[in-house]
Amino acid sequence: MLRTHTNGELRLENAGQTVTLVGWVQRTRDKGGIFWIDLRDRYGITQLALEEGREAETLREAARELGREFVIQVTGKVAERYSKNDKMPTGAIEIRVESLEVLNPAKLPPFLIEDDTDGGDDLRMKYRYLDLRRAPVRQNLMLRHRMAQAVRRYLDAQQFIEVETPVLIKSTPEGARDFVVPSRMNPGEFYALPQSPQTFKQLLMVSGFDRYFQIVKCFRDEDLRADRQPEFTQIDCEMAFVEQEDILNTFEGLVQYLFKEVKGLEIGKLPRMDYADAMRYYGNDKPDTRFEMKFVELNDIVKGQGFPVFDNAELVVGINAMSCATYTRKQVDELTEFVKRPQLGATGLVYARVEAGGTVKSSVDKFYSQEELQKWKAAFNANEGDLLLILAGPTDKTRKALSELRLEMGQRLGLRDKDTFSALWVVDFPLLEYIEEEGRYFAMHHPFTSPKPEDVALLDNPETIGQARANAYDMVINGVEVGGGSIRIHDRAVQAQMFSLLGFSPEEAQAQFGFLLDAFEYGAPPHGGIAFGFDRLCSLFGGADSIRDFIAFPKNNSGRDVMIDSPSEISQAQLKELSIKTDVVAGK
Repeated sequence: MLRTHTNGELRLENAGQTVTLVGWVQRTRDKGGIFWIDLRDRYGITQLALEEGREAETLREAARELGREFVIQVTGKVAERYSKNDKMPTGAIEIRVESLEVLNPAKLPPFLIEDDTDGGDDLRMKYRYLDLRRAPVRQNLMLRHRMAQAVRRYLDAQQFIEVETPVLIKSTPEGARDFVVPSRMNPGEFYALPQSPQTFKQLLMVSGFDRYFQIVKCFRDEDLRADRQPEFTQIDCEMAFVEQEDILNTFEGLVQYLFKEVKGLEIGKLPRMDYADAMRYYGNDKPDTRFEMKFVELNDIVKGQGFPVFDNAELVVGINAMSCATYTRKQVDELTEFVKRPQLGATGLVYARVEAGGTVKSSVDKFYSQEELQKWKAAFNANEGDLLLILAGPTDKTRKALSELRLEMGQRLGLRDKDTFSALWVVDFPLLEYIEEEGRYFAMHHPFTSPKPEDVALLDNPETIGQARANAYDMVINGVEVGGGSIRIHDRAVQAQMFSLLGFSPEEAQAQFGFLLDAFEYGAPPHGGIAFGFDRLCSLFGGADSIRDFIAFPKNNSGRDVMIDSPSEISQAQLKELSIKTDVVAGK
């Protein structure tokens, strides 16, 4: 080894020892009589000192030639620092340098490799190998490592075995777009990269591996945002001979274990919420329950008073922003513009303030008497100083807009603390949803999800198909869906019925999923599973908004790796070998 110790290792008890360190020059400081070097590796920083009169002048001159990010090796004695730095683990000591060797010089980096850098996102992505030297980025990847190891420890103790599944598989029509890979040996045919190992883990259950997991790379050709990447990582799990309760208990235990091991937190038993209640009280199926501010439906209270916006609405619903009655007209106008954004599409916002003495003052006073407004106050359980924010319109659209407004108010009021964690299960999702534009049903989760046993008969009647609930569940933490799964269909006849409801002909179902249907005829056990978004879990534990911060080499929002310039064109010779011709339309 070129070193005896790392740069985060030495302490005062090492004083007097002769040591050899290696690393990168973080910075240098020349005070005339003494020259300091901060030497960095992934373990920490150690201060090196060259004092006038102690070291040979040639050594000091060599040190003065060092630039940022030079790779050096030094040997010297550990000594107590005159001025200690209690913010550094090694802040009580320094190394009195006796020899110094430059292992490799370095160009001046394009941005400061410091905790607070002057490099923008694009520049740091281009030089990601330099960005990874910064302590915050390094700590994110160390957190990811600790979480991966904790996952493996927990699941191994629960008798799960880790099995790798193929990366080159078959393209299927359900779900997001596939990334496809041409096959040179089979001209005109393509592999797909897996969106998840779904069918393979079900086949492992048929094979008798009753507890499987994999920390696995998955691929989806989707438009990107903060919590999406074209390639991402799942904790993928499946269990046989289980019911929903077994799955929930096992993986609730996993998340409790992760919080305890990685964050030192006890999160306790996870509450459960029906999908219908999540939509009714929070407007989405991944509610942020760090704060209340539940929806209050007002149809029975506000209709029939001559206010057309309410009278003609399918749903009138609002939230109580406690202690916000002092909001100025400008602030309320900002909230109105927020809900009127095209992506939300609300037509306006009605508000009411609970003033001193309990009087309610609203923006629609000419339609509602004080007696009627007091009914609003009672419905919201509002008190003096509260601000009621109310939307009206089509049910789904209005709930979505109010959900975003609720989250915005939670943010403004400091109720979405990243160091506070609120986890729950959302259960009893609809099995299917009907898409008018397509003229058919689509699976809310995926086509292998089993209906609730008591709802199976609903699938036989066209009028009740939409009422069937899925034997499915999502885990939500702080308003983020971190995991989801279901009890699977294990009976060939039920699976064939599901494919039929989803618009597959028997021939299409056999062509796409015949291998799975055939496997079900050889003694498929009852089984179910779950997949966690590992990148999302890491970002939540690390208090970050973007999963990119926890991926060593992420893509940008256009799906590009600007560091290696990928994707890129390939040569005509390669295209010919793959039997591919390209016809790229400009602007597409």
